[in-house]
Amino acid sequence: MSDRDLVFYVKCRVKPERAEDWLQAVRAIIDRMSQEETFVSCRLHRDAQDPTLFTLYERWAEPSVEAFLQNQDKPYRREYEALLPDLLQGPREPQVLEPLEAWHRAAPRD
Repeated sequence: MSDRDLVFYVKCRVKPERAEDWLQAVRAIIDRMSQEETFVSCRLHRDAQDPTLFTLYERWAEPSVEAFLQNQDKPYRREYEALLPDLLQGPREPQVLEPLEAWHRAAPRD
């Protein structure tokens, strides 16, 4: 992982009756994304208070949003995008985050 990674934080508000369908679709696309050369990681979360609110935290080894978008223009992504109007309550809410610092649990000392 690099501090120069392109980081996305994406909120998705899923239609309550379509949550399982969306989860199936998003898991499939993340599996495909994970095979991309510039993919670093992705974490999927559900809000503890709102079961229809999900977030994705994605890291990519891309120099810019423009480069990412150009590299991600693929059939499997277009297929996923076509499903979203039927699955989501509204448009996704993406944000680009700038990595600053990270902390991890220290290894135990003997």
